[in-house]
Amino acid sequence: MRDDTRIIDLTVGELKTLLKKDAPIVKREEKRLVYGIKGIAELFGCSISTAQRIKNSGKIKKALTQVGRKIVVDADKALELYKK
Repeated sequence: MRDDTRIIDLTVGELKTLLKKDAPIVKREEKRLVYGIKGIAELFGCSISTAQRIKNSGKIKKALTQVGRKIVVDADKALELYKK
């Protein structure tokens, strides 16, 4: 097979062989994110005031990103950190 062969001219078998050989498939893990104090409250199943206390305690600091008033929390990491 030459470099100037059009993809449309390939058979399914040839295309599969090329994809397996040249491009390893990397599965990317999707992060589950929650937003804001309400998101933290829903994640932990608590009130908004308790969610604010959890955030302020610093227990989930490594899972939390805050820019101004916008809060984004990696849910799985926050649950893991809070259990410790």
